[in-house]
Amino acid sequence: MRIYVPQALKPGATLRLPDAAAHHVARVMRRREGDLLALFDGKGSEVTAHIAAISKRGDVQVTLGERQPALPESPLAVHLGLAVGKGDRMDFAIQKSVELGVAAITPLYTEFGDVRLKSERAQKKRDHWQAVAVNACEQCGRATVPVIHPPTSLSDWLQARDEPLRLVLHPYGATAPMSDAAPESAALLIGPEGGLSDSEVASAHAHQFMSWIIGPRILRMETAPIVALSLLQARFGDFA
Repeated sequence: MRIYVPQALKPGATLRLPDAAAHHVARVMRRREGDLLALFDGKGSEVTAHIAAISKRGDVQVTLGERQPALPESPLAVHLGLAVGKGDRMDFAIQKSVELGVAAITPLYTEFGDVRLKSERAQKKRDHWQAVAVNACEQCGRATVPVIHPPTSLSDWLQARDEPLRLVLHPYGATAPMSDAAPESAALLIGPEGGLSDSEVASAHAHQFMSWIIGPRILRMETAPIVALSLLQARFGDFA
């Protein structure tokens, strides 16, 4: 059982699990004193641990063991710019993108996107999406948790990009094919259910994004990241 603990993990130390993790360990999974766990800090470090004590109120104390080899990150760091989708669709897209090795995700406001989050709600959604990313890492074995950036406008995200490979999923007008040289990082832009507007695609092209057609069918916003990231990882990353 793998647990995310966002603090320094020093072998031999004893620490108290965060409340949510403690509840999951003690109440949901019904682990007992002496049981083994794996803890990771979200920055690439992982250690073994055993449960030292569980209080009546559900607090869990663990003693850290030896460092363990962490699952290596993909040699291709993909920053996904994903139009904000509704409810479970966004959760699903983030979860699967993390499992597929994405390095960072920025939710984007686009012309045809129908979700707009005000400041307080935006922060709550970001916290929720970051928790989805953490849970995906616990499941898939990653020791590095991708950052879910605050939602922002497409124009601001485009201006901040400096990745050598920049791709926008667009079903029409594909530009030059990708080079066979493997880049260290890439930016991937995926629009909303209604697609990106012509002006947004033109703006992406102006920021050196290439249109990328990945198949004959138009995919839903929660399906497109799965297919696109799988293809990128197979070509430049760590998929066999």
